[in-house]
Amino acid sequence: MKHTLQYTFSFCLLLSLFLVQAQDVKTKNLDKTVQKEAIISETPKATTKVVKTKETDTIIPPKMDRYGLRVGVDLYKLTRGLYDKNYNGIELVGDYRLTKKYFLAAELGNENKTTADTRLNSSAKGSYLKVGFDYNGYENWLDMENIISVGMRYGVSTFDQEINSYRIYNPNPYFPEIPWKISGDKFSGLTASWIEVVAGVKVKVINNVFVGFSLRMNTLVTNHKPADFDNLYIPGFNRTYNGTFGAGINYTVTYFVPIYKKKVVAKKLKKKEE
Repeated sequence: MKHTLQYTFSFCLLLSLFLVQAQDVKTKNLDKTVQKEAIISETPKATTKVVKTKETDTIIPPKMDRYGLRVGVDLYKLTRGLYDKNYNGIELVGDYRLTKKYFLAAELGNENKTTADTRLNSSAKGSYLKVGFDYNGYENWLDMENIISVGMRYGVSTFDQEINSYRIYNPNPYFPEIPWKISGDKFSGLTASWIEVVAGVKVKVINNVFVGFSLRMNTLVTNHKPADFDNLYIPGFNRTYNGTFGAGINYTVTYFVPIYKKKVVAKKLKKKEE
């Protein structure tokens, strides 16, 4: 009986120790699980950067175009008399801006030109007027007002011709040359008209002051000639060279007188921002 109780007590003690050991292992496993969950919960979550793209409208500040009258003088004709004793003349030039690209243009002048050939010396004196337009093909930046233009003119001239002296042609070299003869014949009330094609540039050098240069090709429309004589020089048209075509140049300095301003329609540009 005594041995039976000892065995029973020993078995209960071992069972108790086994249960305590199992409980301790379970507790340790639970603690590890809690620690892992705590570590996981403390780990910062990966963040995804979201970049939003939006479209905004950028409006260019409105540009103001100036409209007005430009007037000046042709320096080529004004200074030509300084080195050419056979020439005296002046030309006033002007244009008015009608639209963004088109200009109404005109030239008014007076010339006195003596033409000296090997057989003839004659003078032409008169006034002329040219009226037409210029088209500006240059696209200016910002507030620039430069011009690269092509255009046309219709010109009319009223003038007088005078034969100063002449020499008769001698086809026989064995006889002496016939001396010059003073003529003094005058032809008044002569007229001519022509069409002129113009190509030129105007550049603003300082505020409202422009310098310009142009080339001109002319063709006669009408030409009232005196009897038994030809118009060798027509004021405003230049030399005729016994034909209907002519050419010329001018070099101008003009001053722009602004009258009003016109707003240019603003353009919208779409720009992407991050």
